[in-house]
Amino acid sequence: IVKNLVKEVIKTNDQVKAENIVLYPYAHLSSSLSSPKVAVQVLKDAEEALDAEGLNVKRVPFGWYKAFEISCKGHPLSELSRTITAEEEEEEEVGKKPSSWSILDGDKIIDIDDFKFENDQLEKLVSYELGTGASDAGEPPHVKLMREKELCDYESASDVGNLKWFPKGRLVRDLLADYVYNLVVDQGAMPIETPIFYDLDNEAINVHAAKFGERQYRTDTKKNLMLRFACCFGAFRVMADPFITWKNLPTYSFRFEKKGEVVGLKRLRAFTMPDFHSFCADMNSTLEEFSKQTDMCIQTGVDLDVNYEIIFRATKDFYDENKDWMYSIGKKIGKPVLLEILPERKHYWSCKIDFAAIDYLGRPIENPTVQIDVESGKRFDITYLGEDGKEHYPTILHCSPTGSIERVICSLLEKTAIELDEKAPMLPTWLSPIEVRIITVGEDHKDFANELYDKINAENIRVDVDDRDESVGKKIRNAATEWIPYIFVVGDNEKESGVFSVTVRETGEKVDMTVDELIKEVLDKTKGMPYRGLPLPKDISTRINFQ
Repeated sequence: IVKNLVKEVIKTNDQVKAENIVLYPYAHLSSSLSSPKVAVQVLKDAEEALDAEGLNVKRVPFGWYKAFEISCKGHPLSELSRTITAEEEEEEEVGKKPSSWSILDGDKIIDIDDFKFENDQLEKLVSYELGTGASDAGEPPHVKLMREKELCDYESASDVGNLKWFPKGRLVRDLLADYVYNLVVDQGAMPIETPIFYDLDNEAINVHAAKFGERQYRTDTKKNLMLRFACCFGAFRVMADPFITWKNLPTYSFRFEKKGEVVGLKRLRAFTMPDFHSFCADMNSTLEEFSKQTDMCIQTGVDLDVNYEIIFRATKDFYDENKDWMYSIGKKIGKPVLLEILPERKHYWSCKIDFAAIDYLGRPIENPTVQIDVESGKRFDITYLGEDGKEHYPTILHCSPTGSIERVICSLLEKTAIELDEKAPMLPTWLSPIEVRIITVGEDHKDFANELYDKINAENIRVDVDDRDESVGKKIRNAATEWIPYIFVVGDNEKESGVFSVTVRETGEKVDMTVDELIKEVLDKTKGMPYRGLPLPKDISTRINFQ
């Protein structure tokens, strides 16, 4: 036990780089306690062994735990739970065979050194994955933009990586959530909701959570509770209860999960991940569903106007058995993708596809994914009755059609920075917090502007009125900084003619339109996309500035 304990402490300290190590008993975390005599001896021996390794180690007297209190700042990995036994662990193989990397272009495998990159985004992704590309240093442009556009900002009164969302940002996030909800429900998903806390004394949850130790928030309560960092085990427990037969498969569940980690909207302590699980009877139906869900992920890139570069990953065994199917996915994608073949399975998945936007600094922003999970059915005791009258474990597909909602916003903002020299930055019209702005020339035009507002607003278009006592030029410039897709001025001429010179941000053109023509254009632009009303006062003069 001492040998394994010392090995685990050294391994963890290599990660956290602590200058001092304190050994103390944490008995309430174990369901199998030794005698006090054995525990004291293990602690003493461990202290001596760690000291011999040249580490600065102290040992808390046994039984004194409740008699003192220490408060200090520390590394987020400085307090981890481990169960140490006397069992011998298999030593990691020295010189373990690494993954093989290549380019999959349709059904052709091309060595990376022989591939001619015509797409700099793919080249950046490949370089990053192989460790030769952009580093994670430097603040990406979206961090500044998310503040400037009053979407969100860091909350200093919370833990690092937690954001406060302003009305515009909350609207964009909710619209994206509505979009994904509609997308997966159309695919047959059954939305569910599960608790945010789970008991780590549950064996299946503990095993699953141990794979993601760095993502855990734990509670100081009688139960060994953890704040859920993913929805998977909650969804799996829901699916473990009902009686399922082969006739019910494939079946689908969906919810939004929260998880964490920290840079602007790219790495957070709390973000919203649409999680779509499919439970399949056999590998043939799994591959068929995977193909359909790949289509869904590709479509989100089209709908959001975001370019995805793609990594297709599989174990060698899976690839050897299903290479023709993998080539069919490559053809479906229609452009070269990075292919990783793992020598053996390290994770719960045997195959997955990852879609990533590339940020301004050349780094990937992980977005949609589809994964074949070959472990969790058995681990969570999810079964179905097969046609043969016997119980079987289903294969599970994990799919996030967009990736986290926050990373979608990150991708959209990074895209505007990349394209700044080519076009005016903007969000898709249906995601723009304000789709149309009416600018009044003077006090005499406010009533007419309000009539126009009522007509446009009645068509489920987010519209507001800049009624401030400012010059028209300044109002137009302010509207431009807010990336509003359609802007028009209301004065005497417009009131008399009913025709407005509308500034269309996407093209930079001024187009003469009636209000009905404007309404039609906006509705055509946003057709099929979710709608929510304006989350702000309609009159600019009454608004609060959040930044």
